[in-house]
Amino acid sequence: MRRFVIRRFFSSILAIIVATMITFGLSRAAGDPRLLYAGAEGYGMTPEHWDLIGKELGLDKPLPVQYLVWMGDILRGDFGDSLSGKKPVMQVVGEKIPATLQLGLAGWTLATVVGVPLGILSAWKRGSIWDYLGRSFALLGQALPQFWVGIMAVLLFAVILGWFPSGTRGDDWSIRHMVLPCVVLAWGSAAAYLRLTRSAMLEIMDSEYLKLARAKGVSTTSLIWKHAFRNALITPLTFSALLMAGLISGVVVIENVFAWPGLGAAAVRAIGNNDFPVMSMVVILFTLIFVGLNFLADLLYVIIDPRIRYT
Repeated sequence: MRRFVIRRFFSSILAIIVATMITFGLSRAAGDPRLLYAGAEGYGMTPEHWDLIGKELGLDKPLPVQYLVWMGDILRGDFGDSLSGKKPVMQVVGEKIPATLQLGLAGWTLATVVGVPLGILSAWKRGSIWDYLGRSFALLGQALPQFWVGIMAVLLFAVILGWFPSGTRGDDWSIRHMVLPCVVLAWGSAAAYLRLTRSAMLEIMDSEYLKLARAKGVSTTSLIWKHAFRNALITPLTFSALLMAGLISGVVVIENVFAWPGLGAAAVRAIGNNDFPVMSMVVILFTLIFVGLNFLADLLYVIIDPRIRYT
């Protein structure tokens, strides 16, 4: 177990380093970074000023040295200043993180609470009306584009019926403002939960030990939760960790449809403004979230299923 944890830890560190290399490499592949600071082709800038900006950015050093200097600044928490707002990047991103975490965690909770029980019900009632309803829910959830569902939700529930606001965050924990973006964000994930949980449960339900437990008169509740679901939990658990990371880092569409002031909307604006310092921090932050939750899922396998042993 210890060797596995150490190996996974260093592989996670390697994944983060590779992500930073790709981010840095793309910043240099796009052209001279001074153009981002100087405007269109450095129009109106003296050669002395142009060289001074190059020295400040470390462009007079070899590319590997530039990367190490850039990484050193990041490890110290210095991502520079935003090119559009002229504010520290840590401040810009720090102001957006709470909104993204609020929406992402709420969407993950709703998807888990809805998708997993529906998957269990669909598997246990295989071939019944509940199974067909659950499979239809999963089909629509994974087939309909998320941006289209969001736009239709705004049109129906905000514009026509007027039940919910059409966008923005409102107060920090305004339930009315959260309902539409949270439901749209969670629908596709709940559908994926349902399909994975149903498949895992069906595989377990056909096993001999479950048939023996049913023949011995074990109660339905114990059959479902103790014998079947616990042994089918590995697949939903793996998806759950990846889903949480995906929802936190992948709310770009939802935040733009509902004008939600989070990291996703900030990333889109940064791309439009060629604001590399903000983009680099968002990419690295999302990488840390994804790698960290994936590492946590691997460690939870042993706790969930004691049959698993890492050597």
